[in-house]
Amino acid sequence: MARRARGEGGGPGRGGGAGRTGVKGARRPEVRLPQLEPYRGAGLEPDGDYDSLEFLEEDLAGQDGAGARFLDCALRGCALDETRLRHARILDSVFTGLRGVGTDLAESTLRDVELVDARLGGVQLHGAVLERVVIRGGKIDYLNMRKAKLKDVVFEGCVLVEPDFGGARLERVEFVDCAVKGADLSAATMTDVDLRKAAELDIARGVDRLAGAVISPSQLLDLAPVLAAEMGVRV
Repeated sequence: MARRARGEGGGPGRGGGAGRTGVKGARRPEVRLPQLEPYRGAGLEPDGDYDSLEFLEEDLAGQDGAGARFLDCALRGCALDETRLRHARILDSVFTGLRGVGTDLAESTLRDVELVDARLGGVQLHGAVLERVVIRGGKIDYLNMRKAKLKDVVFEGCVLVEPDFGGARLERVEFVDCAVKGADLSAATMTDVDLRKAAELDIARGVDRLAGAVISPSQLLDLAPVLAAEMGVRV
């Protein structure tokens, strides 16, 4: 089971080196998997129950695991092209080296999860709930998180191409050494969102929704033309 970690530095205003601004750091999961059994199934099943299993380089493309529950599981090097996992519950698990296009995780729940070195495109996470999740390394194109709820989520060392956070709620979310390209923040709400350590920050829409986030002085300069355009100021 995952041991629920406190924010870096041990408390509010310390995580992410945020003492001066008062922004609260995200609490990261510390996933400690039990002894795992190799997955020997014939494929995912709707409402399936997967407990303490290791999925190693499985081809799960096109399979239907809608409503399934994954507890204390590891998925390593699996293919998830068009895999249907809508309404799934993924708890205390580690996903490493996943690849695929069009994976459907809409309205799913991810809690105490690590997603490492994924190569994904068109992932559907709209309406999903993410709590104590780390997304580290890899590249995700066209991530759809519209109306999702993110709490204690860290994007670290990854590349996000045109992520859509439209209408999403972000609380204690950190972007660390990652590239955010063409983000859509339309109608998003933010609380204690730390963007200062993002390696690249490009916001295509919704720059006016940055209230509740903290950015660096250099990022402010980079975003100045977008902010000016949003305010109707001609430079």
